[in-house]
Amino acid sequence: MPKLSTSLIFLFLSFFSVTAQESVLKPEFHKSKREALRSKMPANSVAVLFANPVRNRANDVDYVYHQDPNFYYLTGFKEPHAVLVVYKNSQIDEQGSYTEQLYVQERDPFKEQWNGYRLGLEGASKLGIDRVLLRSDFIESQSNFTAFEEVLIFDFQNDVRDNKNDPYDLYDLQRTFKENVNYPQNFNRLRHRLLRSIRTVAEEDLASLKKEIEWYSSRNESIGNDPAIQNFLKSSSLAVPDDLKMQVAFLLKDQYFDVELLSQLLGDQREVKTEEELILLKKAINISVVGQREVMKAMRPNMSEREIQGIHEFVFKKYGAAYEGYPSIVGAGSNACVLHYIENDDVGLDSDLILMDLGAEYEGYTADITRTIPKDGSFSELQKQVYQIVYDAQNAGIEASKVGSTLGSITKATQEVVKAGLMRLGIIKSEADFRTYYPHGASHHIGLDVHDLTNFGSLKANAVITVEPGIYIPKNSPCDPKWWGIGIRIEDDIMITENGPINLSSNAPRSWQAIEELMKESSPLDQFLLPNIDE
Repeated sequence: MPKLSTSLIFLFLSFFSVTAQESVLKPEFHKSKREALRSKMPANSVAVLFANPVRNRANDVDYVYHQDPNFYYLTGFKEPHAVLVVYKNSQIDEQGSYTEQLYVQERDPFKEQWNGYRLGLEGASKLGIDRVLLRSDFIESQSNFTAFEEVLIFDFQNDVRDNKNDPYDLYDLQRTFKENVNYPQNFNRLRHRLLRSIRTVAEEDLASLKKEIEWYSSRNESIGNDPAIQNFLKSSSLAVPDDLKMQVAFLLKDQYFDVELLSQLLGDQREVKTEEELILLKKAINISVVGQREVMKAMRPNMSEREIQGIHEFVFKKYGAAYEGYPSIVGAGSNACVLHYIENDDVGLDSDLILMDLGAEYEGYTADITRTIPKDGSFSELQKQVYQIVYDAQNAGIEASKVGSTLGSITKATQEVVKAGLMRLGIIKSEADFRTYYPHGASHHIGLDVHDLTNFGSLKANAVITVEPGIYIPKNSPCDPKWWGIGIRIEDDIMITENGPINLSSNAPRSWQAIEELMKESSPLDQFLLPNIDE
């Protein structure tokens, strides 16, 4: 067959496997998510969410801003230094009733010249939120959140800088709010949750709560040494004693917030994807599939990990995916045995296997696909044997990915195959040792986060998960050295449906035979030669 020109190949790629309708989430989508959240919130409650912080890269250079996924999910707003307030019940002001408020940055022509356009009040008002105010209003007209039965929040992280030249930055927004709800400076989320559970536990749940707290006490010094928690464990009563209830109530007094429920409510919502979300998520997956295919065709011995990463990410950007959903993992040889290897700086690794775990982020939604391929285009006999175990384990995991199943049951299905395979090859002597070479779970949800928000319950239709078993045999492992340096993971993105699982990333070859076949094809990058700049 005649060799296509580079321009024709890229024209072909623009249609291959990326035919999903172009779509960006509309204000109606985000409004429906706020309404769904409000419907599940407790009586007389309020939810308060803060935008992500601006994160510094070095000196006066910041990282490209990325909005908090929950904040984006509920608003569609992508700017920093903002607050969303969602009320369970209607509130009243001089304009009438409202159930939500969004506080945003003011317009500033000077700063916008340097850092880009801001929506301001006028632009943000088009997002369909009841009340849009300036962020300064959140501080200067601070609501009395203590008037609500529950103030639902996500716990605060220690990654917010205080810009001394900006009295209304995220640091100040959070500081003002923390003072309002009496958020302790040394707040311990786990302790707070356990104390609340002790205060409200029903008699029939007392035994299971004690078992849970005993587990935490044995592994967490701050929990094990807490007097109120230890008093609870020592109690032999069939109910929490009144004096202990009083002690716990005193410790929790005037803390007007809940750091658990909001995550649970949004976890239930975000697990199941709408049609609008699936359009974006499928496009992110399809883009990532093309990246895997093109690297398979372009792979040559002596190509560096960073070059391989670059081809993937070039394809991402070619299709309009501005970012990666997570730091790209490209590990050759023993580097593939490091689960979250992101240095990607080894060069000239000849015929090692290459593990490539990358995902494009498209309009906020991220894919997560892994393939392991031979640099010279052919798997060795030993590599084939290990690869086939991982492949068969993944098939078992995909088959188990059904409505009503759990992430744990999917992992267990893959583990059984890996155990038997490692025993058969003599890599382990006891099935109990399989975790030495397969130390992680096999599945997680994807969406606005690569490890998407979830409550780890039974899978529902239109959830999208990964299935990603792996075997990793680093040097000096307790097995025959002939296996050392083999690291293999295969990961696909699976949509759960009432009719069974659908592999959304199946166009990226999975079997070792299909991979070898695709690696024989020519690449549009074969003729892409750069000048030598070292002379």
